[in-house]
Amino acid sequence: MSLTYERRIQLLALAAGLPGSAIALILLWTGDFSSRTAWTLTLLIVGLWSGFAISVRHRVVFSLQTLSNLLAAMREEDFSVRARGARRDDAMGEVMIEVNSLSETLREQRLGALEASALLRTVMEEIDVAIFTFDNENKLRLVNRAGERLLARPTERLLGFTAGELGLGASLEGEPARTMELTFPGGSGRWGMRRGSFRQAGLPHHLVVLSDLSRALRDEERQAWQRLIRVMGHELNNSLAPIQSVAQSLESSLHFLNMQNAKAEASSSLLDDIRQGFGIIRSRTEALARFMAAYSRLARLPAPKLAPVNVREWVCRVAKLETRVKVNVNEGPDITIPGDADQLEQLLINLLHNAADAVLESGSSAKIGWARQDSQLHVWVLDDGPGIQNTANVFVPFFTTKPGGTGIGLALSRQIAEAHGGTLTLENRRGEKGCEARLRLPL
Repeated sequence: MSLTYERRIQLLALAAGLPGSAIALILLWTGDFSSRTAWTLTLLIVGLWSGFAISVRHRVVFSLQTLSNLLAAMREEDFSVRARGARRDDAMGEVMIEVNSLSETLREQRLGALEASALLRTVMEEIDVAIFTFDNENKLRLVNRAGERLLARPTERLLGFTAGELGLGASLEGEPARTMELTFPGGSGRWGMRRGSFRQAGLPHHLVVLSDLSRALRDEERQAWQRLIRVMGHELNNSLAPIQSVAQSLESSLHFLNMQNAKAEASSSLLDDIRQGFGIIRSRTEALARFMAAYSRLARLPAPKLAPVNVREWVCRVAKLETRVKVNVNEGPDITIPGDADQLEQLLINLLHNAADAVLESGSSAKIGWARQDSQLHVWVLDDGPGIQNTANVFVPFFTTKPGGTGIGLALSRQIAEAHGGTLTLENRRGEKGCEARLRLPL
């Protein structure tokens, strides 16, 4: 059985003092000393010899234990422990100084890594693109806040699911950078997808980044037609105002002239035709003025002024405003959301008005309700009308299928929804007649 390091040190210390102690004891017992003196000095020599050997062992073992504690603290990532009394003029002191320097270096590196990690986490949380990481089994291991909103579930209900279960299976196949048409609980449309790979704990992982291209394209489109509307509004208003004024003046003059020449049938007939023409001019200029006023309102929608909005009061208040058809309200939970009450009310009025138009001839009712799904509020408006023939143009400004419509209601509604950080979709109901408008707002 091999001796421990401490036992070897102690034996070496005893061996170092053995020659001197042995010679002293021989001289003591062979000399002319009394028995009492001999035994007293013998005990003193043996005691000092053993004491020094134990002291040597303690000093060596204590220094090594101190060094071991420092290394253990560094292994546990505790870099605050330091060796005291370290000096440059002895070997063990130099070792302690180097260990202290190593601990300080590791502390600074760890602090820098923590700060960089905190910055990375903050950027990931605040960036307006969805970020996902999957392990080698295609299971989700990391998701940021935008990814939670996109999948409409909190992180704890997403981690561990496979990419296929989350609707992201296509993002792990094919070209690493491309545009994709995807539909998620929190939004749908065109997405820019980029995929990369990295290794963690020696295992390969995939990084998937999704950016919503639809909103950016719509923003560019909206800015373009807003500029166009401002130019058109300016030019048309400059022309319509004098035309309308002149038409009204001429119509009044012709009416007076007609009164003066009431007996002349031919003149009366001609004057009636002229008056009818001017009436048409006036009515069309008024319609154009209303048309441009509506589009100017769309182009100048202000930023929402957020305040607490009670969903039940909001939905029920709008439902009571629609009096042409019966509106059934499917109440959900009592929820308060941040929003601009006036804009949200206008949004819901537009949706319910469209639903009422769809069922007006059939005499059936419209339905409106809300529910909470994870971190989002879902408000839906249903009808059982004829449905939408061309769903691609429902949110396009200027496009309308209604006689006398301006085609801004849905475009304005979607603009309000996106200004509140939400989405608005309008599609035909599956398996049933009619269409469904669904508004999603963050809680």
